[in-house]
Amino acid sequence: MFLNSPVIIAGAGPSGCVLALSLAKRGIPVRLLEKCKRLPIDLRASTFHPPSLEMIADLDEAVIGKMLERGLRADRYQYRDRSTGEVATFDMAMIADQTRFPFRLQLEQYELTHFICEALADYPCAEVHFGCELVDYKQDETGVTAVVRTASGEDNLRGSYLVGAEGARSVVRKRSEIGFMGFTYDEKFLVVSTSFPFEDVFEDFSYVNYVSDPDEWCVILRTDKLWRVLVPVFPASEEEEAYYLSDDFVQSRLKRLYDRGEDYDVHHRSIYAVNQRVAETYHLGRALLVGDACHINNPLGGMGMNGGLHDAFNLADKLQRVILDGADAEAAFSLYDRQRRELAVQFVQRHTIENKKLMEARDPEVQRKRQQMLMETAADPERAKAFLLERSMINCVRDSLAVQ
Repeated sequence: MFLNSPVIIAGAGPSGCVLALSLAKRGIPVRLLEKCKRLPIDLRASTFHPPSLEMIADLDEAVIGKMLERGLRADRYQYRDRSTGEVATFDMAMIADQTRFPFRLQLEQYELTHFICEALADYPCAEVHFGCELVDYKQDETGVTAVVRTASGEDNLRGSYLVGAEGARSVVRKRSEIGFMGFTYDEKFLVVSTSFPFEDVFEDFSYVNYVSDPDEWCVILRTDKLWRVLVPVFPASEEEEAYYLSDDFVQSRLKRLYDRGEDYDVHHRSIYAVNQRVAETYHLGRALLVGDACHINNPLGGMGMNGGLHDAFNLADKLQRVILDGADAEAAFSLYDRQRRELAVQFVQRHTIENKKLMEARDPEVQRKRQQMLMETAADPERAKAFLLERSMINCVRDSLAVQ
């Protein structure tokens, strides 16, 4: 069906899907493009923070209902010192007066994209195109022309605005020549998933655990399906990366956590590079960016995907003002840039960098002071609540929306 000057969204990840549904529910024509032939089922982000859950609940009751039914509610999380056994536990019930969802919902991000694409089928103004990859675009005073590649060859799609939601290698960002400033960490992250019940062998074990260790820090968290373990590795070549993915190395890392006397069942393993980068701007004329297309960070704290969701909800409001209410586009999108890039992403970048530094400290005295600070914070109701409001991204979203 022909759509009259739709908003074209490249990338059907969490940010792109949320933006598409947000626009469709307001009656704004939208075309969602996904280069894969079907929605990917892969292990990426798996934590939804309270503000994200609130936004999704306000967007669509059916979608949030499916998420809550399938996901795992982590109502507390822990910072553990492997060498001393000390544990700082943060109970999210302390912020129950600040949010409808005082927990982190552990759910693979692909579940959200599937739920939303199912919901989009009910909106005549929305189209989802699989096997359709954005390769270039041009813009003029009246709209954008997206050049896409499909199984039938190249084609041109006309729209009012183009949103790049296609990840860190965003074509929209690159073709717009928008800088992507930041750095890449020396180490990479090895992620391994197993069904072994860690909660049965570690006392008082929460579903989310950040474990410091001067020799090898790690993250151990439960998704809705499996336990996931993240450890740092330092491959200097493809051969070394293959070794880190080998059964010998993977089993040695898991057995270092807990030697069960036999091999673990491993459902998934992968190594990925870790970056801290932010786009120089989130908009250029009729081209806009959301999610990993404009900011990427290390995953410690689960803030990357959530920040992208917050981008999408914010941008949906700005597009409504421009398309339906006749607001000035430059003013609306400049406000989006200020609210999401200048404040919110600075928060995400700062806290994810701090999280990593705290966990990887090799000096025993630094690590001791870190754990002491966390335990004292967790034990003090006022400080613990302030900590939770920060790390759950509640303050971040509130401060972002206050920017004018």
